[in-house]
Amino acid sequence: MNFQWKGVMPAVTTKFTPDDQLDMDLFAVNIKAQLEAGVHGIILGGTLGEASTLTPQEKDALLKETIALCNNRVPVIINIAEQSTAGAIESAQKAEKLGASGLMMLPPMRYKATSRETMVYFKAVAQSTSLPIMVYNNPVDYQIEVTLDMFEELLKHENIQAVKESTRDISNITRIKNRFGDRLKILSGVDTLALESMLMGAEGWVAGLVCAFPAETVAIYELVQEGRIAEAIEIYRWFLPLLELDINPQLVQNIKMAEKATGIGSEFVRPPRLPLEGEERKRVENIIREGLKNRPDLTRYHLNTAAL
Repeated sequence: MNFQWKGVMPAVTTKFTPDDQLDMDLFAVNIKAQLEAGVHGIILGGTLGEASTLTPQEKDALLKETIALCNNRVPVIINIAEQSTAGAIESAQKAEKLGASGLMMLPPMRYKATSRETMVYFKAVAQSTSLPIMVYNNPVDYQIEVTLDMFEELLKHENIQAVKESTRDISNITRIKNRFGDRLKILSGVDTLALESMLMGAEGWVAGLVCAFPAETVAIYELVQEGRIAEAIEIYRWFLPLLELDINPQLVQNIKMAEKATGIGSEFVRPPRLPLEGEERKRVENIIREGLKNRPDLTRYHLNTAAL
């Protein structure tokens, strides 16, 4: 498989049974829907995957199952979000041993590392594995920014190859391109800025609402690749109220509600998360209901992709 940091890569949710066990059957339903829509990779163990609540054994089981389901059709990437350097190295090496295609890496968790500490952390993991790495740069949520000067140092390691760009600053894409050209691939990490990011040169989209709407997400990406921007915008404008469910503290509950509504997921979350209730639940239900009512007919775009 020729692995490239490009295209639509869902940050998939973890499916649970009513008694809080992994629901591998429903997980498989969703992964197959993603593959049928034509996604370009699968990312496990992010915030949407409720990774902080998963045991190491559950993470291993999900990785093995996803690798089997994908069967070399697309790369399987696992997120590394650890509190210690030793823990991150152990996770990276285990992922490589189990057959992961690549890593998405957050800075150290809980401790707000300095720039030097953050770089040493990333470099130590990069040196411990041959897997390609995408740095998750999200200073808004994690309070640590990987600056361009830091990337200058990090890119001395050949397997640090991409950034999940979540600074919320669209102009940062141009700064990256001006400084590093194609050496650092860019995937947008913010659903509500994804189209704008791709128009400015991002190679792909680490997506959230794709978990419920894979075909529409892939269609937007493919239209951009074909230069059919007006049509991409048409779908994106329909999609935006749904995409805004991703930029919310309850994004996991929101997206799982959408997955249930589209028939490829359930609402079961792992405590301390709980399903939405009250007025907020009504608000999210209305957004999803309206989105489904006005869901675009993708066949009229005549895309030569699996999304149709």
